[in-house]
Amino acid sequence: MRRRIIAAGAAVLLALVGAVLLLSYVSGADSRAAAGLQTTPVLVATAAIPQGTPAAKVRDLTVLKSLPRTAVPTGTLSSLAQVSGQVTTADVQPGEQLFASNFADPKSVLAPGQVAVPNGMQQVSVVLEAQRVLGGHLSAGSTVGLFISLKNGQIQETHLTLHKVLVTAVQGAAPAASSKTDGSSTAPSQPVFTGNVMVTFALSASDAEKVVFAAEYGTIWLSLEPASAKEGGTRIVTPGNVYK
Repeated sequence: MRRRIIAAGAAVLLALVGAVLLLSYVSGADSRAAAGLQTTPVLVATAAIPQGTPAAKVRDLTVLKSLPRTAVPTGTLSSLAQVSGQVTTADVQPGEQLFASNFADPKSVLAPGQVAVPNGMQQVSVVLEAQRVLGGHLSAGSTVGLFISLKNGQIQETHLTLHKVLVTAVQGAAPAASSKTDGSSTAPSQPVFTGNVMVTFALSASDAEKVVFAAEYGTIWLSLEPASAKEGGTRIVTPGNVYK
């Protein structure tokens, strides 16, 4: 009789333990299911985003979606504020999530010889003879003074019109000095450069108009004008005051 009572008690105990384990599993499954349903916002590309696209322009090429947390890797972006002022480091395809690692400082992704264009600026290129471009010895990143000369019948005028204009690219410039193995440099094989040079400037809209007008109807001459160069004392030079 006692054995039957013990056996019955053991069976009841096992049933209770089984019920507790089952309830625990069901509760855990519900928690896991709930976790799978939890979402997080992430930016997703709606169109192809080329390498070098500024973050400000990426906004129009993305949409903010709520995705399951389990489908969102670490490092995704829900806002572009974190990468403000940066550019994309590689092409982003439609449907791809955006990551902070997709962006970097513009200076770190530009090719050698290129300079980032300040926000709001336009780029204008002109082809000039070597003597008008410091003998062809000009490089991207320099700032220049821009002289405009106009001739209308007997009226001839020259004026240093724009100051410290940023040069963003130079094509066809004179060859740079080559370096020896000991670190010293040698003069270029062609000491006098006589070719044409294409110079690209970063300009405001109003200054871009002046440069294009001068290229169309006048002539342009450049001076190397670093940040320390003084700008005062200029005037419109004409045949009547050139010697004064």
